Amino acid sequence: FLLLRCFSQAKIHQYNLTTQATKRDEQHSCLIDFNDVLQVDLWKPNSAYMIQENSPVDVHVGRNKTQWLRRRLRQAHIHYEVLISNLQTEIEKQIGHQTSRKRRSEFQYDYEVYHLLEDIQSWMFEMNRTHPHLVELFSIGQSYEGRPLYVLQLGKRTRPFKKAVWIDCGVHAREWIGPAFCQWFVKEALNSYQHDSSMRRLMNQLNFYIMPVFNVDGYHYSWETDRFWRKTRSKIPKYHCRGVDANRNWKVKWCDEGASLHPCDDTYCGPFPESEPEVKAVAKFLRKHKKRVKAYISIHAYAQMLLYPYSYKYATIPNFNCVESAAQNAVSALYSAYGVRYRYGPASTTLYMSSGSSIDWAYKNGIPYAFAFELRDTGYFGFLLPEALINPTCTETMRAVKTIASGLLKKCTK
Repeated sequence: FLLLRCFSQAKIHQYNLTTQATKRDEQHSCLIDFNDVLQVDLWKPNSAYMIQENSPVDVHVGRNKTQWLRRRLRQAHIHYEVLISNLQTEIEKQIGHQTSRKRRSEFQYDYEVYHLLEDIQSWMFEMNRTHPHLVELFSIGQSYEGRPLYVLQLGKRTRPFKKAVWIDCGVHAREWIGPAFCQWFVKEALNSYQHDSSMRRLMNQLNFYIMPVFNVDGYHYSWETDRFWRKTRSKIPKYHCRGVDANRNWKVKWCDEGASLHPCDDTYCGPFPESEPEVKAVAKFLRKHKKRVKAYISIHAYAQMLLYPYSYKYATIPNFNCVESAAQNAVSALYSAYGVRYRYGPASTTLYMSSGSSIDWAYKNGIPYAFAFELRDTGYFGFLLPEALINPTCTETMRAVKTIASGLLKKCTK
């Protein structure tokens, strides 16, 4: 398998029948052929119909299909470059040494490698055991395959009705840097509580609900069977395809633009809103605590963006000034670590239109600050972000999340 990036001026909108427009239409038709003929795995964007003008397209394709693909690209005058020539080698670097890792983890948990679901859950129990004054572990339900949906509550037990921040990671199974960040956040919050006055203030005045792996079934499957699996693992009647996009399954403009009705598509919205037990469990928890939860943060990859509502329409949210200011401050804090630039803005215009997303649902249900991070990188490694980049990626993202949380303690919170 290889990963390649295509560059074209293709756009799905209609054009006048000029030579330039015809060329663009041909290029767009060619890119759609990837999906229809080759059944390739589109990494960016998630669907051929989201391809935009002057935006690169990242494609994961089997070695046996590359000759046809290259010929078709040349015919359509689409420039391309191979980003990763052998994906299997890169995969094996991340999953090939679990035995030695488990031996190390008996002495000290390694936050700079990717971990199996079972290891992450064991780590959550250990955090709960060793930090009883700051951590509480609980389950909010079960996944489709019966796995517990664990959440860690972080914060000093000072008063019963503190403001709260929800952070989930691993909504899309193949985005391994997400769960790595959630674990990093917990580690940093607990380790710095005594000596970092800003972190101590946050933990004393806020509660953090951390869900390291939202899509537990999919994440497990991405380790055991298909490294690039995205969806949940629910069975779809009458189809051999499995799973639903857990970020298209929320009850807000469900299954409209940017989502698919076809069960085999990566952006399949499901048979009905909250059909996935994972989505339903989180939605139920957030509805129950929505008077206290002031910020919802979902960690994704990849694009280096900080997104906020709306995803499903081109419109300005009522508290735009506050949210825009929070996003700008967060991106500046992130940049201060290593000089990595993030774009920020409404999801619909900054990334693409999508319906049934968690940030739109959170915002519509009264959570005033709803953000989705798209972490490193911009495509060179894609979903195979090397473990050597876990530390810098999590370090800079930690600064951004702390900045958002700190803003909740100030006046611009409605």
